[in-house]
Parts: sequence; C-alpha cells; structure tokens
Amino acid sequence: MGVELRPGQALRLLHDVAFGLVRDTKPEDMPDFTLRQLAILLTVYLEPPPHTVRGLARKLDVTKPVITRALDSMGKFEIISRRRDETDRRNVVIQRTVKGALYVETLGDLVVARARSLAGVAA
Repeated sequence: MGVELRPGQALRLLHDVAFGLVRDTKPEDMPDFTLRQLAILLTVYLEPPPHTVRGLARKLDVTKPVITRALDSMGKFEIISRRRDETDRRNVVIQRTVKGALYVETLGDLVVARARSLAGVAA
C-alpha cells in the first residue's frame, strides 16, 4: 500500500517527526542525533548487512572520519557497536544492537503516529 503526499504534507510530516524527537522524548529514551547520524543509523538498520565504515562513507559520499564521529556518538548510547573485520583487519564492521533496534522501532512508531495525525488533519 503506497502513501501519497503532496510536498507540503511531506514537509509537515518531516517537521512533525523532528519536532516530536526534540520536544516529546527524553534524551535518555531517544538521543538527539543529527540528520546525518539518523541517515547512517537507518542505513545500518534498514539495509542488509554487512556495513563498514568505508562502505557507509562511500554510500553517503563523506569521509571515513565523518562516519567514525557519527558512530562514536551512537556508540555512547549503545545504539550500534563496531568490531574489526577478522578477514580484512583494515575494515571496521558496524553491528546492530538490541538497544539500537528498540530505538529504530520507537522512531518508526513516532513516524507512524505523526503520519496518522497528519492524515486525520488532511481528511
């Protein structure tokens, strides 16, 4: 089932989700990640593994240090973990965590709630 949104509605949804993340959640429940960090996080959780620092940097067209800094922030909240690739020690593999999966699920619930709210207003 597809969802059709006009550009204004799509922007309203993005605004409402961002606003909800900032206003309605406690930092210990939902850390305040940047948009780049969220893009990295959702790539790790929504696209099939394996994920490496090098691969994420290439995919997002940023440098490896940019990815490393983002992963450092997420690692503090135990949203992701990292380990050396035993077959190629130059690679760092990013791994999902239970806490991270719960974070992504909560984020998904927030998006659904905001979309339903938007649909109710638009209807």
